[in-house]
Order: sequence, then structure tokens, then C-alpha cells
Amino acid sequence: MTNTPPAPPSLQDLRREIDDIDSQVHELLMRRGDIIDRLISVKKTQEVGSAFRPAREADMMRRLVTRHRGILPLDTVEGIWRVIISTFTYVQAPFALHADVSSGESAIRDSARFHFGFTVPFVSHFNAPAAVEAVAKSRGDLALLSATSSMAPWWLALEAKDAPKIIARLPFIERADHPAALPVFVISRVADDAIVTEIEMWSIRVSGWSADAARALSPLSEVIAVPDTASDGAALLASIPTATGLDKIKSVLIAAGASVRSSALVGGHATRYTVPSNGAAAKT
Repeated sequence: MTNTPPAPPSLQDLRREIDDIDSQVHELLMRRGDIIDRLISVKKTQEVGSAFRPAREADMMRRLVTRHRGILPLDTVEGIWRVIISTFTYVQAPFALHADVSSGESAIRDSARFHFGFTVPFVSHFNAPAAVEAVAKSRGDLALLSATSSMAPWWLALEAKDAPKIIARLPFIERADHPAALPVFVISRVADDAIVTEIEMWSIRVSGWSADAARALSPLSEVIAVPDTASDGAALLASIPTATGLDKIKSVLIAAGASVRSSALVGGHATRYTVPSNGAAAKT
């Protein structure tokens, strides 16, 4: 006597399972909203400024990467989580996104909507300093600025102690075909204990800036450099891993014939993840 294998589930059964999962997801989101509602009443007397918590977000995204499996693309999961985080942050303390669109609006708008959703207001500015100024005058707004190039040293406005700072670099999870691949810095005011500085952001003014100095720095730090009108050198925005440190960067600059006129910490961000073609995540 042979055993008859069980019949496969019907399409109707599988769709019922999906409907049940969808209901659970919605219920969990509403429960999250209930907790946020309680959180708001606590935070009213305990915190000021932006409700963003970059260190907590980075930890959440790392856990997301390490536990993800299955056919659902990681980018999709990242986008869903980013919208959930940003929308609930907006509910806690409404904010606007001020974006420098001088190099083209479409790419930075895609980045804004992927990482912050459609609920958060999007405000266009025609240069980076204007976006930074808008954030400086706000209580908890964010600015999105290019992390690879600039026409002006907008980061000089972040040097003062009470100025906004760089709090994140997006996308946090990078891959060749990322739907919002434009590298951007996020600038805002956040509590000191909320900032993550695995990568420190330094404003460095140098004299004697040259191609040799740029080549010497390239293995150690990502650098944006623009002419410094106050000297014969340049204003740098340097991304420096804590393991490298500012002193190492200064030594390399001096060895390359440049001199450091000033330096100021203007923020920091988490070490990001790069997803290669084989799908395994790695810190970069």
C-alpha cells in the first residue's frame, strides 16, 4: 500500500494566507503608531530639535541587512523600512527636507522620496548654502546635499558649536543598481548622544593644495575640495574613519607639501554597507 502525497495548497488558500499576513502587517504598524503616540507625550518635556536618531537608525538597518533572506529584494525592504522610520519620525516632530537641486532635481528628489517617503514636505533650493541656511533657521528640518561634489564650501557654516551638523550619509545600503543611488549627506540638529561618528566629517582648510595632496589622501579619506578664497589653498570636507583619525590626515597633507590652517568637526555618520553582486553585505 503506497502513501498518497498531500495535495498542494490551492491558489485560494495561498491568497488567504497573504491576506492574513497583510492584516498582521497593518495591525503591527498601527501598534507602532500607538507606541509613537505615547512616545510623543514623553519627549515633549525631554527633547528638542530633530527627532532623528542616526545611531539608532544605523543599528536598525544593520540588523535588517543581516537577517534578510528570500526572494524579496533588499532594496525593497530598505525602502519600506526607511519610509516607516521617516514617517513615524515626522509624526513625532514634523520636519521638511531642504534639497540642493543645482546639479539636477530628479536624482535628489528620487533620493528624498526613497529614504523619506511622500509625507515629508520637499523644498527645493538652488544652491547648497541656501539649503544649509534654511536648516540652521529651523528647529528640526533636514538638508540633503551632494556627498561627492560641490561648487561652494557649504560645510564651513557647520563649524560653529551650535550649528547643524552632518548626521548621515545615504544610501546606507549601497549596490550598483540601487534605485536611489545618489550619494547625499543629511544635515540637521540632533542631540549629541544621537550622533554616530564611525566616520567623522571634518572641515579642513589647507594652503598649498595640489594634485599630489589629493592623491595622497585618496586611499585614506573621501574628500570634497573647493578653492578657498581666503588663501591660496582649498576648503576640504573630509570623511575620516575613526580608525584613521585626523592626525593621520594632517600628517599626509604636510608630507605632500600642504599646510593645515584650521580644522573643525562638522558631524559624522555610520559606516555604510555595500552589497556586491553575490548579495552578501559588507561594511565600507
